[in-house]
Amino acid sequence: MAFDVKLMEILACPVCKGKLEYDKEQQELICKFDKLAYAIEQDIPVLLESEARRISLDDSTSPLEATE
Repeated sequence: MAFDVKLMEILACPVCKGKLEYDKEQQELICKFDKLAYAIEQDIPVLLESEARRISLDDSTSPLEATE
């Protein structure tokens, strides 16, 4: 089973309530505004600020896959 990209329609950043982008390669959801990356573990997004990874400006400009 893989992450269901249809969820992207209803998921939002828990910090700013903004749009998240799916990084298929890293299996993360990215909030460019807050510069946070939320892991996807066993096909389930972990949308906890305390578990999020801070990303640098360079990371946030890396190519991200759009919702399919």
